[in-house]
Amino acid sequence: MRPVTTFLVRPNLPSALTPLREIAYNYWWCWDAEARDLFEHIDSTLWDAVHHNPVALLHRLPAGTLDQLAASTSFLDRLAGIHRRFRAYMDEPATSATSETIAYFCAEFGIHESFMNYSGGLGVLAGDHLKSASDLGLPLIGVGLLYQEGYFRQQLTQNGWQNERYAEVDFHALPVLPVMHDDGSPAMVSVDLPLGTCFARVWRLHVGRVTLYLLDTNIAENTNHVLRDVTDRLYGGTTDTRVMQELVLGIGGMRALQTLGIDPAVVHVNEGHAAFCLIERSRQYMHRHHLTFNEAWRLTQTSTVFTTHTPVPAGNEVFPHELLRTYLQHYVEQLDISWEAFLRLGAQHELDEAGFSMTVLGLRGSSFRNGVSQLHGAVARSMWHDTWRGFTVDEVPIRGITNGVHTATWVSKELGELYDQHIGTDWRTRPHEMASWERVDSIPDSELWSIHQQRRQMLVSAARAHVLTKHSASLTAAQATHIQDCLDPAALTIGFARRFATYKRADLFMHDMERLGRILGSTDRPVQLVLAGKAHPRDLQGKELIQKVHSYIRQHGLEHRIIFLEDYDMSIARFLVRGCDIWLNTPRRPHEASGTSGMKAAVNGGLHCSILDGWWAEAYDGTNGFAIGQGEALAGDEQDAADAYALYDLLEHKIVPLYYDRRADGTPIGWTAMMKRSIATNGWRFAATRMVDDYSNMCYKAAMHQRTAALADGARAVRDAEHFVQQLDAHWPEVAITHVEVLGADAAHVGNTITVRATVRLGSLSASNVSVQAMHGLIDSHGVIQSPRFAPLSPVQTKDAETVFEGSYQCESTGVQGCTVRIAPVHETFTNLPDAFRVTYAGVV
Repeated sequence: MRPVTTFLVRPNLPSALTPLREIAYNYWWCWDAEARDLFEHIDSTLWDAVHHNPVALLHRLPAGTLDQLAASTSFLDRLAGIHRRFRAYMDEPATSATSETIAYFCAEFGIHESFMNYSGGLGVLAGDHLKSASDLGLPLIGVGLLYQEGYFRQQLTQNGWQNERYAEVDFHALPVLPVMHDDGSPAMVSVDLPLGTCFARVWRLHVGRVTLYLLDTNIAENTNHVLRDVTDRLYGGTTDTRVMQELVLGIGGMRALQTLGIDPAVVHVNEGHAAFCLIERSRQYMHRHHLTFNEAWRLTQTSTVFTTHTPVPAGNEVFPHELLRTYLQHYVEQLDISWEAFLRLGAQHELDEAGFSMTVLGLRGSSFRNGVSQLHGAVARSMWHDTWRGFTVDEVPIRGITNGVHTATWVSKELGELYDQHIGTDWRTRPHEMASWERVDSIPDSELWSIHQQRRQMLVSAARAHVLTKHSASLTAAQATHIQDCLDPAALTIGFARRFATYKRADLFMHDMERLGRILGSTDRPVQLVLAGKAHPRDLQGKELIQKVHSYIRQHGLEHRIIFLEDYDMSIARFLVRGCDIWLNTPRRPHEASGTSGMKAAVNGGLHCSILDGWWAEAYDGTNGFAIGQGEALAGDEQDAADAYALYDLLEHKIVPLYYDRRADGTPIGWTAMMKRSIATNGWRFAATRMVDDYSNMCYKAAMHQRTAALADGARAVRDAEHFVQQLDAHWPEVAITHVEVLGADAAHVGNTITVRATVRLGSLSASNVSVQAMHGLIDSHGVIQSPRFAPLSPVQTKDAETVFEGSYQCESTGVQGCTVRIAPVHETFTNLPDAFRVTYAGVV
């Protein structure tokens, strides 16, 4: 039965507790240990029951308890101190060099476990990005979707099969508030879809000094239940659902900013899910600046940052052309471009039969592009090379900006206090500076080890409690007793927690179960593993992998040494990264884009043991953790076997002996030395403030400058650029390198100068419109220049419709070398030479 009216009942909070409400409605509290402790102190049982959600806690506290708190001098004094620190943080003058807004779009945001708006690493990274932007005072806002059922809760059957359970989220019990206009009406946007107009309400959530705007379609204005359910589940539903979600996120998200009067100077698209925002941003530019779509698209490109996270081709989202036509044909007609022209925005080259790639849309719609580690940047350049055909792989304009983690969120309270005592507090405010961690060696080994032992004990207790809670209804008394005996608080504890995708090889350590059993079963040097992770609901292979792991544990009687914590979330993650001795990562190289869980363990003193992939390929220095293998690449099964045996060798001959080599007081001096080395080398380098600062210095500032230049004089630059591109479309085939002379090659020695002279037919173009380069370097057995270098050639003479370009370079190495000449168009709005998407080589027709 439906009600005739609905209304919201709020708790009647005494005025003395007003600061408590203010803190509860800003996720700043989740990285301030004293604020967290304050909420837990109010009612620890209820705090756990509401999944550490302070708003829900205040809603469910009896009025009498609230009155008692308001009358407690000690509580109010404690609250006042925390509130003063909160206000000082919020009111701190911005240190950023710019006041222009950066809009950060992402399909998921992992701020805290109480807000299940994330599935895993991508969302948690996005959350850490917002927190770090807040710490740095960067004028950044987030844009995403508000999911009514969030991401699934994992339930495992007796035989280890994953089932998914969804629960409705009560937005009114979260620190999110609907955005209201001055006249009291709710801020709303709409996106036209085949089933009708889809309306979305805009909500606001505060993450320190950063605001996150979220769109919600579960509102009465959507009378069609399909439209109402668009933002039902993160990554849920059919392909149609995904298209609708991404249209609401991208198009609706940009419209929400327009409704709120926000004109972002930079748009950062975090993964391809949100890339439709680039089309809508261009549409808005068309109307605002009276531009054609192509001109507006170039303006969008000048100030867009795109981050790709997926080094596996199948993981990049591609939609069938005909499906997209159903959703976007009318919208595209409004842009006054052809359907084919639109499809080319999502194609690596001529209309790709595979479909419309959201990653390619992001790459084509941006000028600043990056992978999420240095190795992933190289992988991405190779993956997307065809988008910039004719240019070398190394020239593909995708850099690496390595991920980081929000230090204050992930460092344990106990270890943080130890840091404060021995290295000072700069690690809290300037975690990305090396100097903040320079005194780590001064921490007494015994004190560091004592804190780490406490955290391992807390992990073991939490793991036991978690298993008991999850299975309390089905456990016998004997089983419950057995669980209390699981895990040894003093044993070497290895953590492995991540999404169960096949390339992550969660079963690698089970390659030789007999040998694994000997390692784990030692009575004098025990080893244990704590596992966690979810498989995507539609990933059957991932689910089978979870089931295989469970089956192997039982078949070999290792339940007391290996435990699987189901329903992995940020709460479990904190216990794991703060309490494990070893953090294990076993991806098939180079399929791990970055990985951030190991960074969280490292800053807590956990030692990383990983394939040299993702972030570890650049972090490992031989003294700060362990490397499985040497980065070699073999065939699939052969690689698995080699990596498994390398892991066993590490455990047997290095890790276990080092851990159990103790001095008289029980402290493993060699182990704590490596812990300190890991903290000192990784703490600053993989802080999310370093990551956000890198984005600011490498992308955001330059993008703002480019946008300002592009908008100057009535957006003259982008109008000129489009006219120039039209000229290229018509006349580039006329451009040719008709003759090349290489002088000095006959008797070349190291240090000699090689002069290159090229005669070029430019057609209707001028010499200022092109870049002519000598391309030179060692050649391989196939006659191809390897790792080429480039020397600019300048115009020196024009005669009979041809221009002579000349330049030189020095021979820097011996061997058989080659040289050729190429020409590419240039324009002030092209951030990178390959962004001309055209290049002609000498002798190539």
